[in-house]
Amino acid sequence: MVLARHLVIFARYPRFGIGKSRLAAGAGWGTAWRFQRVMLSTLLQRLGRDPRWTTWLAVTPDRSGPWPRQIGIRPQGNGDLGQRMTRVVERLAPGPVVIVGTDSPRLRADHVSRAFSALGKYDAVFGPANDGGYWMVGLRRRPRFINPFRAVRWSSEHALEDTLANLDGHAVALLNRMDDVDDVESLTRIRNWDVCHAPRYG
Repeated sequence: MVLARHLVIFARYPRFGIGKSRLAAGAGWGTAWRFQRVMLSTLLQRLGRDPRWTTWLAVTPDRSGPWPRQIGIRPQGNGDLGQRMTRVVERLAPGPVVIVGTDSPRLRADHVSRAFSALGKYDAVFGPANDGGYWMVGLRRRPRFINPFRAVRWSSEHALEDTLANLDGHAVALLNRMDDVDDVESLTRIRNWDVCHAPRYG
């Protein structure tokens, strides 16, 4: 039996003055809001229609929108990032899962494809970020789901380190290192992040 491949994009509904507060502190709320809108639109175009996997949007707030009608919507629910990722992963049908956020302008479909290929041999795969976190996590979920998200120091330089510690003894692959945009300094290292006009969602 061929198991489905699940790509989950974790996304906050873009609203002015909410989210990306570290970026807003240096670049202003207008830039932070526009970055969220552009990146969500861009990643949906790059990844959302690829027939090699089923794309889901894991959204916050749970009751927000409008969201694109052609993509399945999953509420993130309450808790820290690890609790929310665990909840979404546990409720998907059997098959490998790759999770990405909307903070990596250089993220492309070939990165997702490489992650799914790695899950043919490894229990987990990560795309390390330059700030000590990660821009992608993939989990094989066979023969069972191994939860790597417990007691992780999120939004710190220890996030990847803590997650890998939870997977001690399991086979893990690492993809290339990439910038996540969390503040104005990381934004200035990205060129041409505004690669498309952001349409209205829905």
